[in-house]
Amino acid sequence: MTVRLHWFLPTTGDDRNVVGVTARDSLQSRVTSRPPTLDYLAQVARAAESAGFEAVLTPTGSDCEDSWLTTAALIPQTSRLKFLVAFRPGVIAPPLAAQMTATYQRLSGGRLLLNIVTGSDADEQRSYGDFLGHDERYGRTGEFLHLLHTAWQGESYDFDGEHYRVAGGRLRRPPQARPPVFFGGSSEAALPLAARYADTYLTWGEPPAAVKRKIDRVRELAAAEGRELSYGIRLHVISRDTAAEAWAEADRILDSLDPAAIKAAHERFSRSDSAGQRAMAALSGGRTDRLEIHPNLWAGFGLVRPGAGTALVGNHEQVAERIEEYAALGIEHFILSGQPHLEEAIRFGECVRPLLSRAPALV
Repeated sequence: MTVRLHWFLPTTGDDRNVVGVTARDSLQSRVTSRPPTLDYLAQVARAAESAGFEAVLTPTGSDCEDSWLTTAALIPQTSRLKFLVAFRPGVIAPPLAAQMTATYQRLSGGRLLLNIVTGSDADEQRSYGDFLGHDERYGRTGEFLHLLHTAWQGESYDFDGEHYRVAGGRLRRPPQARPPVFFGGSSEAALPLAARYADTYLTWGEPPAAVKRKIDRVRELAAAEGRELSYGIRLHVISRDTAAEAWAEADRILDSLDPAAIKAAHERFSRSDSAGQRAMAALSGGRTDRLEIHPNLWAGFGLVRPGAGTALVGNHEQVAERIEEYAALGIEHFILSGQPHLEEAIRFGECVRPLLSRAPALV
């Protein structure tokens, strides 16, 4: 199985502790020790490129700098690094998105990957003017992806759907290389869309048995569409020379969390209309005494951070072994992060990647 390694671009800011939304207000930006300046993000991007990562995921949300503008500014700061740009279909019209992707591909020399994010926290969705319910959002995403693929063909088209109407649409300069579509979602509304439109289906870092059940289901749906997908996983990493050092770092991060923030965040995540977010919350149950949910898989980040909530924790050999365990299930793309992202990209590239590269299929 091919292993493709990707890193994370911390456009919310960077720190040695958990960065992201905590308890009180999901729309409030957090103060971090390293603000997301262009200079710092360029350092992270260049470190990821030097460490052998293929791409960097750039998140979307009100806590982040805009993913399109940020990554476009980093194109000349790097030479081969690709940018996995996360964005929400509900806040941009499909014909404009098609034009933006085509322009981006030309300006970057084909270094764009797309991460379609159908929704997140309901309050944040409404702050962007999006008041659709969970399943309605996935219906809109289906129309969006249909229109995006249609526009990329470069022919004139009309469309009259439930969420979009287009008359005489045409992308006059379609991209020479269509950007691959990465798509995540755990609900029954999400999986058929992944099977129909995605190139790569993404999951957050659940234990291997749960991940296998999910990708087996997507494989089944994709086969019914006459398609084959690749699969990816999103994980944090705490890798050290010894397992004791790695777990000591996990304990330090845990000690930095406010118990009141943990309680409030767990209540919020457990009520989320996102099936994936509820699954992340259930891994820890909001407790701090049983966070190793599979060998070397730690649920500590998910106590307060939305989205990806698990980390691979251990010595470098153990982290490599866990990556290989997921790869054996059919996971090809590993989107990793570590805090701070600058130093941890270098550490992973120097200490873990060589262990994986013993296998000839590493990209």
